Amino acid sequence: MRIFRIIGLSLLALVAASPAFGQGCALCYTAADATGAHGERMLDVGILVLLVPCLILFAAIFVMLVRRARAATT
Repeated sequence: MRIFRIIGLSLLALVAASPAFGQGCALCYTAADATGAHGERMLDVGILVLLVPCLILFAAIFVMLVRRARAATT
């Protein structure tokens, strides 16, 4: 029962965040479009560089919380 609640809340959070994916800055779009293929590639790499540390931090906190919850139940 608890896993269904977690999955439901996760899906709700994803659905609630979907309008944020449709936003885009016109200045950012035109600047990225004007840089050419190499600039677009560098922009993609920059996004990944900013994303990876956040994902690692999130995963580490999630693993820590899961381990703590399992230790508390045993």
